Amino acid sequence: MQKPSVPMLPKEEAERRAGEQQMQERFAELSVFRILLNQPSLAREIANTLTSLLFEDNVLDPRLRELLIMRIAWVRGSDYEWTQHWRVARGLDIPQADLLAVQNWNSASHLSATDRAVLQATDDCLDVGFIQPNTWDSIKVHLKTAAEQIELVIAIGNWMLFAQLLRSLNVPLEDGIRSWPPTGSGPQA
Repeated sequence: MQKPSVPMLPKEEAERRAGEQQMQERFAELSVFRILLNQPSLAREIANTLTSLLFEDNVLDPRLRELLIMRIAWVRGSDYEWTQHWRVARGLDIPQADLLAVQNWNSASHLSATDRAVLQATDDCLDVGFIQPNTWDSIKVHLKTAAEQIELVIAIGNWMLFAQLLRSLNVPLEDGIRSWPPTGSGPQA
């Protein structure tokens, strides 16, 4: 197991701190929050954002959300993000071929026009820091509401933040979790 850049709290301490912050208990079980709970109020805010994007009142299609997360994880080389969201995406019945396609989505002919628009928006943010005007034109064709469009921007930014913090903090996978599914190897450095 890789060594985190800052201490990872024992599960019991993470659970105690999460309880004090009124966070859902499931967060305290994750390695990332066992590290983030060293700064409890920020951990709470990050958990609240994740809860909004993943579980409550979200309007962006979960398939699109998971494809953009997988793209960010692949481009940024975030093993933790790729591995955890592989499990989430497969739990949503997103085909393995679609998840693997994010590695080189421009040549994946089986992805939908909506998938491609969202992945282009993701690449715009990864490459230049914001969604380009031509990409917005495509996004607005596929994501009709302002709420979906805003959630797309927030989701891209959130998981770009996660890729950065996971790698910077050297967050290890939870015990027993296999790295970089399904091949066991990530992008070439």
